[in-house]
Amino acid sequence: MIDLSIIIVNYNASGLVRECIKGIKQLNSKLSIEILVVDNSPRDGLRDMLIERFPDARYIPQKSNCGFAAGNNAGIRLAQGKYVLLLNYDITPLAYSIDYLYEYLEKNPKVGMVGPRLINPNGTIQQSFYRFHSLLTPLYRRLWIGRLGFGRRHLNRFLMADADTQAPFDVDWLLGACLMVRTSSIKSVGMMDERFFLYFEDTDWCRRFWKAGLPVRYVPEARMVHLHRRESAKGNGILSLARKTTRIHVASWMKYTLKWHTHGRRAV
Repeated sequence: MIDLSIIIVNYNASGLVRECIKGIKQLNSKLSIEILVVDNSPRDGLRDMLIERFPDARYIPQKSNCGFAAGNNAGIRLAQGKYVLLLNYDITPLAYSIDYLYEYLEKNPKVGMVGPRLINPNGTIQQSFYRFHSLLTPLYRRLWIGRLGFGRRHLNRFLMADADTQAPFDVDWLLGACLMVRTSSIKSVGMMDERFFLYFEDTDWCRRFWKAGLPVRYVPEARMVHLHRRESAKGNGILSLARKTTRIHVASWMKYTLKWHTHGRRAV
């Protein structure tokens, strides 16, 4: 069996996909790795680039942009690895980071999912672990009330500002930019919920891992650089709704709320 299947979902970013795979290759990992690239924009030249630069990568074209969750699921269905790593194309893994996550799961069989410390290009630490949302969390994050005392306290709790990030620790959910899981766990928990086109598919998946008794853990010793841009957060308040990404984010939040905050299933 292959040790690890790395799944990268592309959307109009063949150049970043090229650099991401190049970074993976430069790690010279001791693991047996397959790379599966799901193409949600099959007219941006990705296929030709892969044939020329990385012929061993598996190309999985989609007829149209099916979304982040569905794109990852398309890769998961074809993955042959003992473990699966969902990796954004705008991430550069640093030395030994992928092997470290793999070995951590090997040594901690009760842990269901792990994610690395994500670092901004300027070297600062990027927020990538959280507690579950309450019903008001998105409002605190988007509106001026989040700057008031009670709003700041709420957001500090959500962002786990009290966490000691020097050693691995359990979190409610991890940013979906980089998640490593066992293939056997996916068979138990299920794949990502494709009702979430973009946003909240990672929160929902982590919640389902916890529900299945499989802890989600942040592993800061593994480090990766992430060129993250919070497109949905651009703009202020109600004006941000003019952005398509914001509208998608709000739609996903409504789906998540209906799924987890009804019939007494309140977020913790």
